[in-house]
Amino acid sequence: MADPRISHIELDDATILRRNADIEQERRVAMFDLIEENRFCPARAVAAGHLGPYRLRLAVHDGRLALDISNDGGLLLETLILGLGRFRRSIRDYFAICDSYYSAIRKATAAEIETIDMARRGIHNEAAELLVERLAGKVETDFATARRLFTLICVLHIKG
Repeated sequence: MADPRISHIELDDATILRRNADIEQERRVAMFDLIEENRFCPARAVAAGHLGPYRLRLAVHDGRLALDISNDGGLLLETLILGLGRFRRSIRDYFAICDSYYSAIRKATAAEIETIDMARRGIHNEAAELLVERLAGKVETDFATARRLFTLICVLHIKG
């Protein structure tokens, strides 16, 4: 029976150069929510008879996102490589708005925080739509899964 979902996710820790409490919380929430509910159906793996669930490892190498997709037992099924050029602006904007958001939480009014949070969600949503588009034909996924994956892609881009 098909089970097109991610059962385990891992980030390439060597890629992440800096962490703080806010980023760690974002990472933990995204990973937890992703495992709890997601849709992830890699076309080539399914065509080869692997119906899920899948283990996913995310890494960034030479400006490209590598998605190592394995079966639930850990056997590597395929590696997808996505150029990140089209995501650079979204990642940069997302970091900037998150910095504003975390600063606002500490000293701004509720209305100011809500305004910044709305802008943050907007950037996040646009990036998730782009990710769904970039995965088309390779991995069938839903918007919520793409949104959480974008959060994790951003975590991989944190530089000191």
